[in-house]
Amino acid sequence: MQVPILPRVARGETNAIDECLDRYGGLIWSLACRLSPSTSDAEDAVQEIFVDLWRNADRFREDLGSEVTFVSILARRRLIDRQRKLRRNPEPQSIDETDVEYPTPIPSRQIELAEDGVRATACLEKLRQNEREVLELSIYHGLAQSRIAERTGVPLGTVKTLIRRALTQLRTCMQVGSRLHAEGGVQL
Repeated sequence: MQVPILPRVARGETNAIDECLDRYGGLIWSLACRLSPSTSDAEDAVQEIFVDLWRNADRFREDLGSEVTFVSILARRRLIDRQRKLRRNPEPQSIDETDVEYPTPIPSRQIELAEDGVRATACLEKLRQNEREVLELSIYHGLAQSRIAERTGVPLGTVKTLIRRALTQLRTCMQVGSRLHAEGGVQL
């Protein structure tokens, strides 16, 4: 039976660390290779296990079990923890753009959007010319209200009022059109 090394590691004896590596390196390496997905991961695991072993060397008690059992259990627990972590955080994999299947649009949704577009155009045409003009400059051209005022020569307060009134009328018109369409009545 071999003399335990871990009590000497716990005391910080430098040569004990080298002896620990020599004595348990093969055991830990074989466990890591069996329980790791790759050689690279096994190498990282061995390093973590030895660091963990040196940090916890003072926990070894000869009266509770052999040193090799202590090392084996500590290594196995560390490897199982690594496996669980890998399952929780899988390696990201690139997606080949040619393999991606995009869902085809649902025809009924396309029809519904087209009908909304027709209703919106009909409602927009019902607005007064000045309301439609400021709303189109805002929506289609992305102009701020101050730029619309400059471009049209209409005071800023009036532009704000025209836009607010036009949006309110559009909303009402769209709601009425949706209700009539849902009831099977006349579309706007």
